[in-house]
Amino acid sequence: MRKSEIWQLALIGVVALVAVYVVIDVQRPGWVNNLAFWQPEGRREIALRLGLDLQGGLQVLLAADVPDGQELDPTSMETARRIVESRVNSLGLTEPLVQAQGDRRIIVELPGIDNPDQAVETIKGTALLEFANAGTLPLAPGTLVTTSLGGPSLGQSGATPDIVTGDTVTDTTTSDVVPVETRTLETVLTGASLENVGLNIDDQNNYIVPFELDSEGAQIFAEYTASHVGQYLCIVLDKEVISCPRVDSAIPGGEAMIRGDFSYDTARQLAIQLQYGALPVPLKVESFNRIGATLGAESVDKSVRAGAIGLGVVFLFMLIYYRLPGALADLGLIIYVLLNIALYKLAPITLTLPGIAGFILSAGMAVDANILIFERMKEELRRGRGLFTAIEIGFSRAWPSIRDAQISTLIICAILFVFGTNLGASIVKGFAMTLAVGTVINIFTAVFATRTFVRQVAASAETWIAERKWLLGV
Repeated sequence: MRKSEIWQLALIGVVALVAVYVVIDVQRPGWVNNLAFWQPEGRREIALRLGLDLQGGLQVLLAADVPDGQELDPTSMETARRIVESRVNSLGLTEPLVQAQGDRRIIVELPGIDNPDQAVETIKGTALLEFANAGTLPLAPGTLVTTSLGGPSLGQSGATPDIVTGDTVTDTTTSDVVPVETRTLETVLTGASLENVGLNIDDQNNYIVPFELDSEGAQIFAEYTASHVGQYLCIVLDKEVISCPRVDSAIPGGEAMIRGDFSYDTARQLAIQLQYGALPVPLKVESFNRIGATLGAESVDKSVRAGAIGLGVVFLFMLIYYRLPGALADLGLIIYVLLNIALYKLAPITLTLPGIAGFILSAGMAVDANILIFERMKEELRRGRGLFTAIEIGFSRAWPSIRDAQISTLIICAILFVFGTNLGASIVKGFAMTLAVGTVINIFTAVFATRTFVRQVAASAETWIAERKWLLGV
């Protein structure tokens, strides 16, 4: 056996063992999961991802919340879609779908969502953040206010601070109780100056949202805090006060934090909304559908059963019709299946029902290359060629047909994927993705792995096999 052939067998063996380790469900060390460095930080996991149709979830239709007849700028809706998509991706979900529907709606699909209400609030909230001057007395969290850039500033010379009493404020100058919505606070900074937003826990185990301002915002913030020590700076989100801390000293550097009565979910929601900016168009939930996972489990079970039956028929056909080469092709097909599932876990590729159909189809097509090769080998053997000559001619002359067939399939997959991406047909994307992955792996298993197996078996027992041509299906 030549040294190159030993390395080929060793490579196939290593790839197969790695695939087996990825496929089987075992407890893996954290560093193994971190090898999937292309996955987002904190969500690295070697596991199968199931789509909305297989594990259930949420389907939300969002509509622009503007008066009827008001013209909407298409650019604003596309910007809103992109912001919603960024927020949804930050929720750590598996293959969420965010797509435009018409010129006033956005459809969002959230597979495997744990807290639907919180997710909906996160993706539809306008998230207009403002830092507003509240003067020498704070406003209670939850207080609704109006804000104005360059408007009157409470607590400055000529302005008398207000006293908060429930849902109203009392002007101490006139003793008139004024609805809180009529109060106008001066906006010092907006969320447009935010550069980085995080989520953390302070020494008292309370959730906080630390943030960092850009250079311009940091300078404004430093100047304001230096000149307003002892006064209160309200942090206002969508015209509602969420926190109103007192400025104890100047804050240079543009780094600070938002404190409030936060749970983990509300703090995370705020951080996501601030990180990905304010929506240019307010959105409302037009429809809200929960999709149960029971149907998905049933579908997975039936799909797995169908796939097992299909693979079993292919295995049996190859073994009966092509005999020894068919058995070696079956070994290559086993590696093919393992590699597909391993890549689904590592990539990760989200499995949907159409995706499973694409995998089953690609598994059936995986033996096409072997059939072309083996039929060519049989023709050469009938012409009186030697075993090794027939093997080499079979593989070399079948390769152009195999190459063209695989390239054609990949082109079709690319067209389907682009179609699914542009028109929001996620089921088409899933089918195209799994079929393309299967096609690429097929080139490795059918041309490289099976060829190596056939060569090694022929080299080990050439005379014995030559005397029993029935083993070759001739």
